[in-house]
Amino acid sequence: MWLRALGAKLPRPQHIIVVSAHWIADPVAITGAARPDLIYDFYGFPDPLYDMQYPAPGDPALAARVQTALHRAGVDAVIDPARGFDHGAWAPLKMIYPEADIPTIQVSLPHDRPDKLLEMGDALRSLRDDKTLIIGSGATVHNLKAINLRNDTAPWAQSFEQWLLEVVEQKGIDELANPSNWPAEFAMAHPTAEHLTPLLVAWTAGDRTRPGRRVYAGFDYGNIGMSCFAFGEDVPGV
Repeated sequence: MWLRALGAKLPRPQHIIVVSAHWIADPVAITGAARPDLIYDFYGFPDPLYDMQYPAPGDPALAARVQTALHRAGVDAVIDPARGFDHGAWAPLKMIYPEADIPTIQVSLPHDRPDKLLEMGDALRSLRDDKTLIIGSGATVHNLKAINLRNDTAPWAQSFEQWLLEVVEQKGIDELANPSNWPAEFAMAHPTAEHLTPLLVAWTAGDRTRPGRRVYAGFDYGNIGMSCFAFGEDVPGV
């Protein structure tokens, strides 16, 4: 799998910040535990998935710095000393950095506030110079009712994926940040928007004035878009 090779290609970060579709809170919350537990926030899957471990250390000092940066950007934020990593954070990290030895924190999404997503990204960008990898974890197409085991990708999913590619690589972040610009296929591609909004945070944290680039494209179960984008300066080998 592509993610398994990504960790070897990226410059090794000193810290990791993950914004996951699976944590939404107001005010924005930040994990503050030194040893976060895992949250198995999925249902009906084989038992071995609920036995998986990813004992990455937390980073209370980084959490405090993120809180300060968010406050400076006008985003109300609190530190949650008890919350663990949900699978939007630990599942991809388990493939990218299986050693689980890089200090990691998770930051929640706000409720339905596109303006706050951009402010969050601006705040997090200030931490990138400290060799901090910032990950927005979601999906480019996410409609669980449209899953099919034949792996047939529907035309509406392909169309939305193509629109998103053009937005990221050509049209710019304003096209994505304004819901009035979203195409008709958005309603099928994202019945709720939280799996797409981490992309706005990651893009802004990278550099909202520059286009991003798609570094992986693919669908799972027919209509679950798993494409990945990189933002900011070019990363050799990705």
